[in-house]
Amino acid sequence: MRVLGLDIGTRRIGVALSDESRIIASPLLTLDVSPGVDPVPRLVALCQEHEVSTVVVGLPLSLSGGASGRSARLAQALGKRIEQATQFEIVFIDERFSSTQANRLLIDAGQRRAERRQVVDKVAAALILQVYLDGQEKNS
Repeated sequence: MRVLGLDIGTRRIGVALSDESRIIASPLLTLDVSPGVDPVPRLVALCQEHEVSTVVVGLPLSLSGGASGRSARLAQALGKRIEQATQFEIVFIDERFSSTQANRLLIDAGQRRAERRQVVDKVAAALILQVYLDGQEKNS
């Protein structure tokens, strides 16, 4: 069973997927979030399509003491809704700087700003997911 990683934002949700051995995270896609449109059915469908058993959700904690702000509450609420819809294990991972890291990787790879905008969220999701996978391997 695979693991799905999510970088949840107000406009887009970056989605990443592990390989079957749960070692490597790869960017999958970016979902545009439209006002009034619930992303949960699409995320549940992705979980079923890719035989996912665990969903890792990036939790954007604040830099001052790790308190959770509006974005973190949004991520937690969406994670709980996915859990209710699927009964999958939902894991929250501190994702401070994941989008910044993703942007740096893309800049280093020579991608232009317009190109980066299209992929940065799914790359950030892959970074979040890789942190989780690396932690699981150490615990094995």
